Amino acid sequence: MSQQATVQDLNADAQSCAAWIARFLKARGVDRVFGLQGGHIQPIWDHCARLGIRIVDVRDEGAAVHMAHAHAELTGELGVCMATAGPGVTNCVTGIANASLARVPVLLIGGCTSRAQANLGPLQDIPHVDILRPVTRQSRTARVADQVIRELDEAVARAMGDLAEPGPVYIEIPTDVLRANVPPQLVLDDWMRPKAPRVLPPDSAGVAQAVDALWGARRPLVVSGRGAKQAGPELIRLLDALGAVYLDTQESRGLVPADHPATVGAMRAAAMTEADVVLVVGRKLDYQLGYGSPAVFPNARFVRIADTAGELVDNRRGEPELLATPALALAAIVEAAGNRAPALEREWAQGLRARHVARSTGAAVPQTGGDGRVHPAAIFAAIREVASPDYIAVADGGDLLSFARVGLEARTYLDAGAFGCLGIGVPYATAASLAHPDRQVICVTGDGAFGINAMEIDTAVRHGAKPVIIVSNNAAWNIERYDQEFNYGGRVVGTLLADSDYAGLARALGAHGERVTRPEDLAPAIARALANAPALIDVTTSQVAVSSDARKGLGFVPDYQPLTAWDDAERRRRGESV
Repeated sequence: MSQQATVQDLNADAQSCAAWIARFLKARGVDRVFGLQGGHIQPIWDHCARLGIRIVDVRDEGAAVHMAHAHAELTGELGVCMATAGPGVTNCVTGIANASLARVPVLLIGGCTSRAQANLGPLQDIPHVDILRPVTRQSRTARVADQVIRELDEAVARAMGDLAEPGPVYIEIPTDVLRANVPPQLVLDDWMRPKAPRVLPPDSAGVAQAVDALWGARRPLVVSGRGAKQAGPELIRLLDALGAVYLDTQESRGLVPADHPATVGAMRAAAMTEADVVLVVGRKLDYQLGYGSPAVFPNARFVRIADTAGELVDNRRGEPELLATPALALAAIVEAAGNRAPALEREWAQGLRARHVARSTGAAVPQTGGDGRVHPAAIFAAIREVASPDYIAVADGGDLLSFARVGLEARTYLDAGAFGCLGIGVPYATAASLAHPDRQVICVTGDGAFGINAMEIDTAVRHGAKPVIIVSNNAAWNIERYDQEFNYGGRVVGTLLADSDYAGLARALGAHGERVTRPEDLAPAIARALANAPALIDVTTSQVAVSSDARKGLGFVPDYQPLTAWDDAERRRRGESV
């Protein structure tokens, strides 16, 4: 006769530190936590569930971070994830690094051993705090039970970018601290209360300088980034008043409508080369903007607006630099300009827009590559046929991302970002669907990138998320394969994959799955997938369809700049031979 263990409740204390943590999250508006359960975090996990905070349990902790990241991006709120000690936390490092470069507010709560066992060699003990410090805004162990909520209050402030750059934070609490009783009188109400975002008004002298620079420009260009996301109406008013051309560089896709006359994304190189004044709003001058180098912007003076120093003073200084809330700064500039007529060369701006429209709409979409398999561009044409106007787009991959940046026209768009973090597709799409269950979510991913987090389809199925995952299956890491073929003597090593049945994998996990081998079958398949989501469409795509990033040398990683043409320009600027 088998013996049954006695059921007991080791987490019954409603005033335990773990219970206070759950109440803190609830008070801060957190309605879901992404994570993978483990003993070191079980007390918090249990109290969160008991308070009605939704637990979205995943198949890998890294995916939990990606989901928290996407949730934060799409809601403007704090994204929260939890991971148990040791490999649970270390599995999160890539996702946290991605959130760090993306400047997204993510709170990672980790577990660690009890204080009594510290340094004795306990289970899963490793210096998490030291590992995560370089990729977080703050990384700490909270060791005093009645101070944990204060520590969380500070961590959330740092994550949300209160007077500094937003981004991920890490906090861990020893297991014995989680179980400790904390009397209510030791938890200050102020620690629990949500805090309003801090507002930074622009200085009037800087505003006047910005007006003189922008309204005196002949060829003004405006570039926006993540820091401008809450300034859409003000940005559009400035574009309308000034007549400048505009680039969003993916970070702020949808802030300005694609049909706005300022938008010239298809003429990025010409806009950057020809502009005489560049207004950068809430955006770092990273590799996607050629580091702001005179080789890429040969004629430009910069004006910069941001509410954090990291988006204000990197690589190319502005004249002026406005440390201010972007919406307030943009509104102040337009107001200060009044009825002043801009010095804009209208033929230039109108010409760039006309060339952008012609390039965006004039060329026929290729249906197949030279090998007869579906061309990746055909996927995006099919999406445009059947997707709702307000669908959420997610793009994941290396080579595939180059096609997606042009082909996906969604107003809400997420991709691998400045970190180039492959594997975000299924987690981002799952979190997007859970955050916005009333909207279609379509993720297009390369087959290599898909494999990194493919099992999160199981998470989508279990939690009722409804993403549609479209796998561009060319059986290769194609941007690297192209680089090997043309820059390494044709020696193709480690960049070919099997032509796997990803639709079969999806069906095995409980999702709808189809394979598409002909371009004419794409739109009907996507329509069926949307009706039966969660779903996966496995599209056999062409290896010989070469992306613009591959042609421009991104896979080669040139010495000075990310693209060959920019690298050549940089060499000429330095007096080197090309």
